[in-house]
Amino acid sequence: MALISFSQVHKRYPGGREALKDINFSAEPGELIFLTGHSGAGKSTLLKLIAAIERPSSGTLLVGGQNLSAIKSGVIPYLRRSLGLVFQDQKLLYDRSAFQNVMLPLLVTGQPPREAARRARAALDKVGLLSRERANPVALSGGEQQRLCIARAVVNRPNLLIADEPTASLDADSAARIMQIFREFHQVGVTVLISTHDRGLLELMKPRVLELREGRLE
Repeated sequence: MALISFSQVHKRYPGGREALKDINFSAEPGELIFLTGHSGAGKSTLLKLIAAIERPSSGTLLVGGQNLSAIKSGVIPYLRRSLGLVFQDQKLLYDRSAFQNVMLPLLVTGQPPREAARRARAALDKVGLLSRERANPVALSGGEQQRLCIARAVVNRPNLLIADEPTASLDADSAARIMQIFREFHQVGVTVLISTHDRGLLELMKPRVLELREGRLE
């Protein structure tokens, strides 16, 4: 069964702007998919639909067997526990350490503190930040902050990892390191869906590519 399935999905915003038009595609478990397109093509909107941050205006969207076109608000937090989300507007908490930022999703879901601490350190280690666990996020570089966001996204061991322009504004070395982290998660069976405008990453990663143009999949 497909992990993600879009069927004739449209997304319209107040005022009549149609951000997505007649979207049809499916993603199988374990795929690596890049979503490309010009600025304003609808990439962020599509990812937010998958994360139930936005709702489709029409059509059917299934994620992990859940119909997000009709999902109840109370179910959404449980859905998101199976998703790892790295969005540009997901802010780090600057009044807490890197370790505490990664611990928070586990504590919210009721993980015992000792197990939560073990998993948080494992996630920080995976992204190369274990030695910076006590650092405040403001003391981290841009690339380190992005890796911290990834650690926070994967600490719940999601089967689907979604990232919106994760290498935007990073230098080439930092971007390559971020993409290597995503590659490693994909290699252990995590489905990875990334939006990007960086054509160089397509050559590096060799993903399945979906291109949006004016809200439609090409």
